Amino acid sequence: MKILAFAGSTSSTSINRELVKFVLKDFQEDEINFIDLNDYSMPVFSVDLEKKGFPDEAHHFLQVIEECDVIICSLAEHNRSYSAAFKNIFDWASRINVKVFQNKPMLLMSTSPGGYGGGNVMNTAKTFFPQFGAEIKDTFSLPKFYENFDFESGVINPDMLKDLKNKIENFKNEIKN
Repeated sequence: MKILAFAGSTSSTSINRELVKFVLKDFQEDEINFIDLNDYSMPVFSVDLEKKGFPDEAHHFLQVIEECDVIICSLAEHNRSYSAAFKNIFDWASRINVKVFQNKPMLLMSTSPGGYGGGNVMNTAKTFFPQFGAEIKDTFSLPKFYENFDFESGVINPDMLKDLKNKIENFKNEIKN
């Protein structure tokens, strides 16, 4: 199975990237393409720029989605929404193909330092991603990242770890069927 993985952040210290890396340990038998959104930097989307053509990076983002079987991502929450970097990539790609996620099964996650765990961006994504071709199979939000995650051990809260492992197993079972 080919997995496309990414964090919806361009931060070099992204906690969402850390969560994705931790989850990918449960997919070591699979082919993983863990992309960095910094590699998809484009001008801020506008219809004026669109008239001049689409950036190669937008086409490349759609290509890596086309080449995968499933998507695992964790979205950063900035001011209760997507990070500007992710939103820009998404905006450009959706103008080329409205079904950005191309009907791929997705494990959608979020985390934040606060107690809501990126719940606002998660709720937005759960509502809108299916309209853009995401088949969200399961979701996971990790609140209070710095209390519930260790950079060497991963998720350290036993209840949250159990919940995450169950969701990973359910996701694996759903994509096999």
